[in-house]
Amino acid sequence: LSYKKGEGISPTRLLLSGIGVAAGISAAMIIMTLKLTPESYTFVANWLAGSIWGSNWKFVMALLPWLIVLLPFAYYKANVMNVLNLGDQTASGLGTPIERERILLLAAAVGLASSSVSVSGGIGFVGLVAPHLARKLVGPKHKMLLVTSALVGALLVLVADTITRSLPLQKEIPTGLIVAIIGAPYFLYLLSRSKG
Repeated sequence: LSYKKGEGISPTRLLLSGIGVAAGISAAMIIMTLKLTPESYTFVANWLAGSIWGSNWKFVMALLPWLIVLLPFAYYKANVMNVLNLGDQTASGLGTPIERERILLLAAAVGLASSSVSVSGGIGFVGLVAPHLARKLVGPKHKMLLVTSALVGALLVLVADTITRSLPLQKEIPTGLIVAIIGAPYFLYLLSRSKG
């Protein structure tokens, strides 16, 4: 939806079409959840809030092919990501096929994100906050940034999951809610500091 012939993928069109598709999918999910039994609805609501329900080895094995193929590919493309950070004109001047690389990297990101979400639900703030924290720690070079982002994201989810399991409540709070409580203030701080 964000691709336009002659112009390629525009980040603004990608963002706006993503918001539109997300709104459509959200509406469809609301319609489908109205037909669920109360038990199924509880499961779906927990999954959507980011409950780590896939916590045994069969889920690890389901994720493994995605991780084995896409993580090395993303790490291999770290230098391309560094060049793309310089802007389209500079990257093109350095001989980078911008559109092809952008589509390949986008496909890898979607594959990694969707395979992770299928196991843990939508813990969205991890993907927003972890890379910013990692960039503060190691700088903008993607060879270190990719590894550090993964470790910071894993640590954030682990801390949030530990908090949810240690709260003295009758029902466990979904991990995604705790990640949002931890991540939202930092994300708002980043927005207040941004110059755009």
